[in-house]
Amino acid sequence: MWRFLFMFIFYLYRNMEYFNTLEPLLRTFWFIALPVSLVFIVQSIMTFSGADSSDGLNADFNGDMHHGDGPFQLFSFRNLINFLLGFGWSGVAFYNVITTPVLLILVATLIGAGFVAAFFFMMRQIQGLAEDNTFRLSSVVNKSASVYIPIPAANGGRGKVQVSVNGSFHEIDAITEFERIETGATVRIVKLQSENLVSVQKI
Repeated sequence: MWRFLFMFIFYLYRNMEYFNTLEPLLRTFWFIALPVSLVFIVQSIMTFSGADSSDGLNADFNGDMHHGDGPFQLFSFRNLINFLLGFGWSGVAFYNVITTPVLLILVATLIGAGFVAAFFFMMRQIQGLAEDNTFRLSSVVNKSASVYIPIPAANGGRGKVQVSVNGSFHEIDAITEFERIETGATVRIVKLQSENLVSVQKI
């Protein structure tokens, strides 16, 4: 990473004379786009390597990841980088297409905002995937399960069943309204009785 940073700084130094010949607005776009791109790359590497502990996914979306109604932190360092990334590179890309400076800045601003919105949308999709993988007891109703601990006959107490949900096995307390069910029997989960208790019927 440090080698990449050194090469980037060396590249800027070698091309500083070229940048100085550019028009002020274009030079500004370049001076925003290049450093921000470097920061974005470093952030991405740190995020995917699990080292991004000060900002990024955990900082920006910690509340949102665990609670569906958590706030989206609009004003964060990562979102600033996303905005400047879109702003800088769109300014460079459209400089020779849009000749009116005010219109160019407006378009670059809108694209920068679009980058922030796209990042937010991506995080919402990740959040949705995380929620889909969260175990909910209601999801086991009408599923087949295997008896882990014998279930006494009606009103005789509790046993346990094992049920597979999304590839993971879960142990749940179970009762039955019928005869005793032995270990290893296959049952169908009929209904929920409480937070961690289900009623089953032998198949």
